[in-house]
Amino acid sequence: MLVQDRSTPKSPKSHIRALHSLHPHRFSQPKNLDFSTWFSENLYKIVTISLLIATVAALCFLRNVSDTAVLVSYETKAKSLEKIEFPQINWNSVTLVSDKSPYANFRSERWIIVSVSKYPTESLRKLVNIKGWQVLAIGNSKTPSDWSLKGAIFLSLEQQVNLGFRVVDHLPYDSFVRKNVGYLFAIQHGAQKIFDADDRGDVIDNDLGKHFDVELIGEGARQEIIHQYSHEDPNRTIVNPYIHFGQRSVWPRGLPLENVGDIGREEFYTEVFGGKQFIQQGISNGLPDVDSVFYFTRKPGLEAFDIRFDEHAPKVALPQGTMVPLNSFNTLFHSSAFWGLMLPVSVSTMASDVLRGYWAQRLLWELGGYVVVYPPTVHRYDRIESYPFSEEKDLHVNVGRLLKFLVSWRSSKHRLFEKILELSYVMAEEGFWTEKDVKFTAAWLQDLLAVGYQQPRLMSLELDRPRASIGHGDRKEFIPQKLPSVHLGVEETGTVNNEIGNLIRWRKSFGNVVLIMYCSGPVERTALEWRLLYGRIFRTVVILSEQKNADLVVEEGHLDFIYKQLPDIFSRFTSAEGFLFLQDNTILNYWNLLQADMSKLWITNKVSKSWSTVSTSGNSDWFSKQADMVKKVVSMMPVHFQVSYKETISGDQQLLTVCSSDVFYIPRRFIADFTDLVNLVDNLEIHHKVAIPMFFLSMDSPQNYDPVLSRMIYEENPSSTNSTTSYSDKVPAVHPWNVPSEQEFIKLIRIMATGDPLLLELV
Repeated sequence: MLVQDRSTPKSPKSHIRALHSLHPHRFSQPKNLDFSTWFSENLYKIVTISLLIATVAALCFLRNVSDTAVLVSYETKAKSLEKIEFPQINWNSVTLVSDKSPYANFRSERWIIVSVSKYPTESLRKLVNIKGWQVLAIGNSKTPSDWSLKGAIFLSLEQQVNLGFRVVDHLPYDSFVRKNVGYLFAIQHGAQKIFDADDRGDVIDNDLGKHFDVELIGEGARQEIIHQYSHEDPNRTIVNPYIHFGQRSVWPRGLPLENVGDIGREEFYTEVFGGKQFIQQGISNGLPDVDSVFYFTRKPGLEAFDIRFDEHAPKVALPQGTMVPLNSFNTLFHSSAFWGLMLPVSVSTMASDVLRGYWAQRLLWELGGYVVVYPPTVHRYDRIESYPFSEEKDLHVNVGRLLKFLVSWRSSKHRLFEKILELSYVMAEEGFWTEKDVKFTAAWLQDLLAVGYQQPRLMSLELDRPRASIGHGDRKEFIPQKLPSVHLGVEETGTVNNEIGNLIRWRKSFGNVVLIMYCSGPVERTALEWRLLYGRIFRTVVILSEQKNADLVVEEGHLDFIYKQLPDIFSRFTSAEGFLFLQDNTILNYWNLLQADMSKLWITNKVSKSWSTVSTSGNSDWFSKQADMVKKVVSMMPVHFQVSYKETISGDQQLLTVCSSDVFYIPRRFIADFTDLVNLVDNLEIHHKVAIPMFFLSMDSPQNYDPVLSRMIYEENPSSTNSTTSYSDKVPAVHPWNVPSEQEFIKLIRIMATGDPLLLELV
């Protein structure tokens, strides 16, 4: 986003006054004309206006009587416009960008890049003194205007804009992801190694070369054989490297919560020749890279973390097919992996570098490269400054699914940058980030070419080759230490604490279920909160509302006919186990759903105040019209739907089944049936409360539904205010509950915390 000067628009009145002053006699006095003279002189105007009126009337008439198919065609085209557009880039037309900064003639092969929001810290002053490395500090909107540090290059917001990089247009002003500008600047000025750092860590012994493999070829290269995690288990996609370095009860930010309980040591390692560890991740003593769940649950009070890892443990590599969380404050990149420095812009702050790390690891395999994790390289200090769980929301919601997706992803492109762009596009389609990052990737790749970066050559993917069996002689044993961690306030018992264990179980049960939520309330006040609440548990949360909000990723939907939009959502998540629909006036106690059968339909058919049979005689015309449309749809149903429906509904043609349909679940095996039934309804205006029970009765017999929702609290007439007496953490759901604001959401979280104590970390 460029800062641009905008001229102030002139007042319309002053403009009119100016016209009068310039042309004082422009409008002369009207002539005295009789009607016949006036009519003859203005005949062409009268004819023109008459034709215009007739045209408008004809258009209105045609619009009202036009065939429905035309409208459907229009809606289809409108939807297609919302699809993510794949960037078209002429790679050969990208020209070098000229360096107009004061550092145009400066060159260095080794760079340390940090983001700065405050005046220089003591740790940053120590980084400047590391021999042979150039520190580059990247400012943002929070950085003091007079920021300065001798020995460091500082780029303010204004200086960043003047560099001419395309990525600047996509970067937020107040975020550390502005380091993207710094990466490009360093590459432009001769970088061959980039140490991605922050200003709160001290490099141990003030020597990066002592810990990392700074040189991979030539005289300074160690040319070592490196321990590597075993690839014996083809289903393992992620490891916790902290176990290897002596801390079983600690896990890194970005590790899926369902893997937190995997604390067993590696039975054996294999080996790999050094030389292609293009990305090197260091371990941090003191405050390691941990997520907010760990930070808030694994220590008492305000005691600062001081966690130590085994400095004598060997560095360890990751084979293709297995990943590890990477961060942006203790990671060394070699030039062959510079393309992987890109920090995405459309995800939450604390998720950006982790998602970058997984994305880059997958692409690194295309070059035959790999990641190596090193013993402690930095000591970071715990300032006891917590950050909200919301900044990690994109981690806990999607990271497990992302790993499976990346390992299975394949590309037929023949150049690295084409593969990179394709992967970014597909990740947006899958909902791991948004179209913003597709456009950002295109800008990033073009900027890399513009600063003179050369694409590395591709190599064949080892994942697609038959894996060699691991013989006894190939197995290398290393037994990690078990360093003390009692200072964390929890005894190491081989398992994580009870609250984390519950979260893991819930995530395992519902981690592949998509939650579709309809918000009747103000989404600008609650959309993010709903995603925080339920996104920790479900695969993703799709939010619909009467008004679309692109910034909050809220889609437009009309509750009366919302079921017609569900097949489109189903088609986006073809691997989802099922779909749970929920209105925002109903609270879901997900911890009470674990016993439900995920292969069956769930609905409130046993909740009398939610599900009822209404007689159309004596009621309003609305019920009669709805009943007539239901009969029409039933008459068109294939035999299996019609038989199922009529077996449940009595022969009385005057009865109509109505359900509030505030909450229901459709497993994968019924998705095709549901879609077929929606298509039968076509353009009939059957209400949501009538269509959903009709669909459910047609898909399966009520005796086969899972009864999990039968115990929910359901009241028909909501009070003006929420009452704690109407809530219970022992039931699967509570209706109604009104959440019109963030304050009410906080109250709800505190009440729900009786069932899920970790919710308190959200507030």
